[in-house]
Amino acid sequence: MNLERPQADEHSPYFSKYVDRVPDGDIIQMLEAEFERDFTALQRLTSEQAHHRYAPEKWSVLEVIGHLSDVERVFAYRALRFARGDETPLSEFDENAWMQVANFDSRSLASLLEEWRSVRAASLSLYKHLEPAAWLRRGPAAGSTTSVRALAFKTLGHALHHRELLRTRYNLEL
Repeated sequence: MNLERPQADEHSPYFSKYVDRVPDGDIIQMLEAEFERDFTALQRLTSEQAHHRYAPEKWSVLEVIGHLSDVERVFAYRALRFARGDETPLSEFDENAWMQVANFDSRSLASLLEEWRSVRAASLSLYKHLEPAAWLRRGPAAGSTTSVRALAFKTLGHALHHRELLRTRYNLEL
């Protein structure tokens, strides 16, 4: 699906840092390729690498992977609601508060990666079957209006953002 990039008014300015990371091209193919590349690299991590934090107060690699699943679920849920014409305002979420109770460090790397695979598969299934008009529908979330296509771009851009952090701050080869 070669969608035009979301316009600036299709998401809050905060999310430009994610949307702008996404190269031009087929968003579905890019979501698939990014996931497979990262999944393949992450499944090779040792337990020590998976539990690594680059600073005491920062998330472990396991927590980053769990966070990726959480955020993608939220974005896909918003995309579903807006694609179906639901304009009910959706609240924001606090990823740091969620992390305090998620307990991702107690899980295995394999279980978190499998969960992320399932979440991405569900997102792709949703996006692959949207009609062209649905991609442009918008709804209110977290105090601003966002389009369905912006949510797909935010999903990929958010994963690319964390991929870069895993590479540079956690010193992982991704």
